[in-house]
Amino acid sequence: MDLLQYGFFQHALLGSLLTAIACGIVGTYIVSRRLVFISGGITHASFGGLGLGFYLGMNPILMAMLFSVLSAFGVEWASKTQNVREDSAIAVFWTLGMALGIIFTFLSPGFAPDLSAYLFGNILTITFGDIALLGGLAILLILFFSCFLHPIIYVAFDREFARSQGIPVQAFEYVLMMFIALTIVACLRMVGIVLVISLLTIPQ
Repeated sequence: MDLLQYGFFQHALLGSLLTAIACGIVGTYIVSRRLVFISGGITHASFGGLGLGFYLGMNPILMAMLFSVLSAFGVEWASKTQNVREDSAIAVFWTLGMALGIIFTFLSPGFAPDLSAYLFGNILTITFGDIALLGGLAILLILFFSCFLHPIIYVAFDREFARSQGIPVQAFEYVLMMFIALTIVACLRMVGIVLVISLLTIPQ
């Protein structure tokens, strides 16, 4: 129990709780819609944002967040409007993100950043800022799913029925893809790019 006196351990416990809430909510939608492969693609595409953040000298987490959201929208747009198979669109953004991440990382001036912290995560190094990000995201998810639970269920299980009920299916799909991307990036410091997909699928 003496461990509870240390700030880093308190952050780890609180981060675990908030991660469980966020991943539990978003992961249920992912498994219901069979979007596990998409979430894997977004997870690895976020590496491009990390590399770009290092190269530009900006916050890598914020850049990864932007890159992940744009990648999620890109997959949705390409598969729905450009007559591209969904798995092909995912593969394009997956490999593009990883390739850009590696290129920008090695082009970054100064010492090479510690990529293992983002690839594999370290729960004991999360900061108050990481917890604030997870907490804000968890609150947003709880509010959104509480207000629109039935439309989300319709979209997840039967999009044609949802359209017949006048539900803006495409808008919901884009918003939910955004939440998937944000959840992935928020968990990077906790478990890393390699393992975040397991939190979104195995418990669900």
